[in-house]
Amino acid sequence: MYKNLRWKILVTIGVMVVFYAVGVYPIQAQRYGLPIGDLLSAKRLKLGLDLQGGVHLVLRVQTDDALRLETETSSERLREELRNQNITASAVNPTSSTEFVVEGVAQDRDAEFRRIADDQVGTLFDRASGAGGRYTFKMKPNVDVRTRQDSVTQALQTIERRVNALGVSEPIVAPHGTAGDQILVQLPGVTEVNRAKEIIRSTALLELKIVEDGPFPTREALLQNHGGAVPSDMEAVSGIDDTVEGAPGTAYYLVRKIAAVTGRDLRTSRPTLDENNRPAIAFMFNRAGARTFGTVTGANVGRRLAIILDGRVQLAPVIESRITDNGRITGSFTQQEVNDIVLLLKSGALPASLTYLEERSVGPTLGADSIRAGVRASVAGLALVALFMLVYYKAAGINAILSVVLNLVILLGFMAYIGAVMTLPGIAGFILTIGMGVDSNVLIFERIKEELAASKGVRQAVAAGFDRVLWTIVDTHVASLIAAGFLFQFGTGPIRGFATTLFFGLLSNVFTAVFVSRTVFETILSRRTVTNLSI
Repeated sequence: MYKNLRWKILVTIGVMVVFYAVGVYPIQAQRYGLPIGDLLSAKRLKLGLDLQGGVHLVLRVQTDDALRLETETSSERLREELRNQNITASAVNPTSSTEFVVEGVAQDRDAEFRRIADDQVGTLFDRASGAGGRYTFKMKPNVDVRTRQDSVTQALQTIERRVNALGVSEPIVAPHGTAGDQILVQLPGVTEVNRAKEIIRSTALLELKIVEDGPFPTREALLQNHGGAVPSDMEAVSGIDDTVEGAPGTAYYLVRKIAAVTGRDLRTSRPTLDENNRPAIAFMFNRAGARTFGTVTGANVGRRLAIILDGRVQLAPVIESRITDNGRITGSFTQQEVNDIVLLLKSGALPASLTYLEERSVGPTLGADSIRAGVRASVAGLALVALFMLVYYKAAGINAILSVVLNLVILLGFMAYIGAVMTLPGIAGFILTIGMGVDSNVLIFERIKEELAASKGVRQAVAAGFDRVLWTIVDTHVASLIAAGFLFQFGTGPIRGFATTLFFGLLSNVFTAVFVSRTVFETILSRRTVTNLSI
């Protein structure tokens, strides 16, 4: 009897039982009473967009918005510092997304102005002087490029956090195209497409600002109270008028452009209820935000604080005492709206607005058809391969068929155990695995036939065939594993699905072709004296 044959048989049976229980049995259990389109809907084997259905989006990040925000913030920061230092400037106005102008700087304060400008915005903007105390600040080219790149990166990370919070199984959020400002989003299984799009696209910028004047019933009333124009360091914001009993109306508030604190200072937010048991949002600031918020509210007791979300006042309560680290947003929200706002606040604000360049929806029916076609192709391929092996290699072909079937069981078990996503290219990987399994067996069988032709005994020919082909199989599979690794590392979406299936298929094929197939041969040859081999 062959040496160590007993443990080889036990290992083969053990591997078959384990991977069958992990990968195949759950599928058969769920398949009971279901159409063949649900064949791959196992508990842990997730389906990709092309099989499960969902939505495919391509978005463009409006990077000019990020530049404009940086320019406006820098100009307001400079304006505030000039006011604190009692340096008069007739105007501080952005003129484009990357440029702002300061006018009317007094000549006797020119040197001090230059020093303050260098301290506040010197690292971001180049300064050019003109006549009459006029200065032009233009964003530096490297800052322009870095801000655009950072805005895309931040948008991608924010979208990814929002999509994950939606509970989408295995979403894809990745850079797209060559322009550097596009993002690909694929959401398998999503049915509420409009809600998903709104959550992805919503800016979710929370700002808390002291109300300088208001509320006014109309924008015209606000402007009339200020000489027909909004002061340059202020802005008019519309929102809810909570002074009206019953159903609140719309009002306009005059607030400073620079927020006291923003959503970037948040530590957490959560759904809650107000005094009337209506849905509301509770939030808490981080240490720096709490310190700033405490200072601002302590210095403005008795004034209104506007809680602004995406440019609209949600609430403008009167500050009754110093507030430090927490607050609450109330209003006429539904529970779903509260949940969505909390999700957006937790994921952070987008650095720039987004526009949709492409939208495709994949219905579950199309996914089921793809699964059905893939399964039929796999079964047909396996049947044709089995027929060929039986005709060409006779009884030895049964060994190859067993090896290929176990290869597929192990592959399916691997995919289910790690929770891999099955895509249509992944099904192609399954079919390719069948071909690789047959190829390895063909190499071994042909080598055995050569050994038999050299007048060696059956057992010696089988042993020599496996021994001499072993390193050839290992070399080819290692090279293919390297290729699969590169596909997974640099590919996206379907390519990575194919690479995953290919990787585990290669590993299982080495085991089944070299170990399992040889074990079957040795088991048969150990039970009786064999003078010739049906091969």
